[in-house]
Parts: sequence; structure tokens; C-alpha cells
Amino acid sequence: MTHILKCHDNIAKNLVRGENCYLYDDQGRRYIDFESGIWCTVLGHSHPRISQVVAKQAATLMHLGTRYPNSITEDAALAVLGIVGLDNGKCMFLSSGSEAVEFGAQTIRKVTGKNLLLTFSNSYLAAYGSAGRKNIDEWYLFDWDSDSESNQSLIQIPFEHIGGFIFEPGGSGSGYVRFPPQPVVTKIIQKIREAGGLVMSNEVTTGMGRTGKWFGFQHYDFQPDIVALGKGLGNGYPVSAIAMSMDVAKKLEDSGLRYAQSHQNDPLGCAVAKEVIAVLRDESLIEHGAALGKYFLDRLQTLVDEFAIVKQARGRGMLLGLAFYPNERFSAETAFHALLEQGLLVGCYPGGNMLRFDPALVIEKQCINRLFDCLEKVLQGLKPQPSLG
Repeated sequence: MTHILKCHDNIAKNLVRGENCYLYDDQGRRYIDFESGIWCTVLGHSHPRISQVVAKQAATLMHLGTRYPNSITEDAALAVLGIVGLDNGKCMFLSSGSEAVEFGAQTIRKVTGKNLLLTFSNSYLAAYGSAGRKNIDEWYLFDWDSDSESNQSLIQIPFEHIGGFIFEPGGSGSGYVRFPPQPVVTKIIQKIREAGGLVMSNEVTTGMGRTGKWFGFQHYDFQPDIVALGKGLGNGYPVSAIAMSMDVAKKLEDSGLRYAQSHQNDPLGCAVAKEVIAVLRDESLIEHGAALGKYFLDRLQTLVDEFAIVKQARGRGMLLGLAFYPNERFSAETAFHALLEQGLLVGCYPGGNMLRFDPALVIEKQCINRLFDCLEKVLQGLKPQPSLG
């Protein structure tokens, strides 16, 4: 790939076809995809219903100008608002999760008149814009790791100056699969709302059934004012959405909002999003993912119990991670390459010395068992050999 700009490490595998949880290279070799692309293909690769909708809509109407929303856009908005719990709200479709989060951040500033926003220090919000930069004049970054059950460090947060809290509800988009404690989240939301601020949930990574529920915020028993969606919403097609309550939407519109981008509310993206939601319901995939996610996490925990080098297993639903202790002979990268040679694609985060697993919700137990057969062999080679003397 000599003419593709290199922005990160590339794996020299020419993958040419996908089906369900499997990918195939140009030599016909099959791989099990435990990353769902970049955590996107919640229904698996080339799901037949999504492929049919793409073909049908592409042959009818792919794109419209921003002044011409149609009935497909409205139907998709109603579907999104229904699953996020904002039935009477409003929705807009965009192209990427980063764009949705950035739009949500600017919405909060516009509606509240406050420039400062709060998020957790380990949150990954966007690839660009204010949400990507997280400059100190625009963001207060709170390290929940340093907090305790008593919430003592929360008193340092200047809630009176903060327009809203953008919550990443689990897994950390930075890749480390760590979940904020509920008491801290609950207290922050209470303080934000007491000060007249808004709460937004960044569900780009954790939405569409990834954590065993429709959305990650549902593990924390509250209703956000704004929800950003991406990744799984398009099952690999680049569509995202920002959903908000009617109260927030009216205030935003009354503020004189003007926003337009080339693929805003495109019929093709809206048709895909609507169908993804329908498939998740019709095939009971969130329930399937939650049940197999528990099995997956239990198997990860057995590795912690059996192998001294395995530090911790973490997960919710089909969002899981396995962290390792430092070792001269072994690292997460060692495991990544060993698994790759066995036809298994997993996430690797050298900074946290961990592997991450985000398979499609359609994955079957036999694929998970195959992963553990290979991973256990890799780890067995690190065990001290019995003395022959």
C-alpha cells in the first residue's frame, strides 16, 4: 500500500471480503474479526439486510441538499429518538462520530451560554475540533480514578461555570475498557443539573448494543439531554447522529443556529441507520451479545486466575479487555501478532499492555472458544517449566 498515507501501523494483509464475523484475504485465508472493523460492524460484515437496503437506496436516491430532508430522514430520526429515550425530541444525521460529538458540545455551549464543559480525563471524544483538542480554557477534565466513594474531589469542579457534562459511559474510547463508578457519575449529573447545565452521552463507541444494553448510559440509570451516536449505527457505513430533547432543540433553533455539511441527513445514511436498528430488534442481537459477553468475560477471568502474567479482565457485553503485567518475554503486542498468525484479529493497546475485544453481536460461541484455545497456548509457553532434576 505504497500510495496510502501512513497515519498508524498497517498490517500487511490484503483483506478483500467480509461475511458475518469473518474476513478473507486475497489468498483465501479466513480471519475471525474480534474488532468489528473499528468497533463498527455490530451486525457483522456484509449483513444481507443492510446490503439490500444500501443497494435499493443507492439505486433510488443517495444524496440531497441540506434544504431537502425527506421521509426517510424523518423515519430514521423517529427510530433513533425511540431507542435513546427522547421520543419527542429532534435528531440530525451526520457522517462520523467525531462530528456528532463536536456538534453536541457546541450545542451545549450555544444553549447554556457557558463555554466550559466537563468530561472525564480518559475520555476520547473526537478526532478534531474543540472536543478533539480539549483545551483547558474550554474543558474541565476530571480524573475519576483519583476519586473515592465519598466524592471528595468533586468539590474542586466549578459547576457554576460549566455548561454541560459529556459522559463517555464505559470502555474509554482511548481503548482501555474501564468503566466509571456509578456514585461518581450520579453525583456529577446531579451537580450539573442543579447548576442549570446539560448532560450528553457519547455513545459512539458504547451504543447500539455494544455493552449489553442499547446504550452505555443505561447502566447508570439516567436520561441524557443529548446523545451522540456513530460507529455501530451504520454497521460500517459512515453515518452518525446527534439526538436531543425537544426543549434543547427548540432553544438551539431559537438561538439562530446555522449548520450545513455536504452529507447532512443523506437518504442513504438514514436508510442504513433505520435498518440497523430494525435488525438489532428483529434478531434479538442485544440480548444475544449480552449473554455471550458474560461467557466471554468469564473465560477471560479464568486466564487471570490461571496465568500470573495476566493482570485483569474487564468488560460489559461485547466490549472487553485483558491487561497484562510487564514482562521481558511477553507483551500485548506479542499476543496480538501470535493471534494474527492464527487468523484472529484483536485490538492491541501497547500503552496499557492490553488486548481489546469488540466482536460483532452476531458472534457465536465457537469463535470465542477458538480465540481462547489460541490465547491459552500462547500463555502456556510463558509458564515455568518443571525441573527435570
